Amino acid sequence: MRVQGNTATSEKILLAASRLFSEKGFANVSVRDICRVTGTSAPVLYYYFGNKKGLFDAVAKKQISMDDLIGKLSEAAEAKEPKKALASFIGVYLSSFPEHAFHPGLYLRDTASIDQFSARMVSKGLERIRKIASGLVKRGVESGVFRSVDEEFASDCLLGMLNRVIFQHIHFSKVSDREAYRQFVTEFFFRAMKSNDE
Repeated sequence: MRVQGNTATSEKILLAASRLFSEKGFANVSVRDICRVTGTSAPVLYYYFGNKKGLFDAVAKKQISMDDLIGKLSEAAEAKEPKKALASFIGVYLSSFPEHAFHPGLYLRDTASIDQFSARMVSKGLERIRKIASGLVKRGVESGVFRSVDEEFASDCLLGMLNRVIFQHIHFSKVSDREAYRQFVTEFFFRAMKSNDE
């Protein structure tokens, strides 16, 4: 992207492109489509974003970012009491996960290939989340509340349980009682991790 456009025009283009790319993917949206929806011209789009790929990358950067979720998870995981930190982490994950970041169109570069920029962004975000979960488990082990385990495996198990609900909803529109699931996973994981000394 050539120009970091903060003007109303660049935002209007970004918003329309977000919707179109999310619904149809990169290959099935033309610059003409975006210009028609926004009432702008191709030179205006090129001025702000360089080209169609620059616009797609700007959309991906905005839509796929997990920074807000990561900030909330970091804050939730800082609670001193391990069970409270665990419950807060799970609650935030289930209530704040950016589901819009997983619209298939944001990953379809061409008709049959995954856009590597989008894939790397989401992979980095998920890895940051895994590190927060691993740190939460590690603090629980160090405090003696959790039994001694491999923090990486434990955090992968926790995130696997949470991702099941999130991705069932994203990909299959399955509705779950997230509060009941939060309570269940918190209790289940805490009991599985609980130190024998507790």
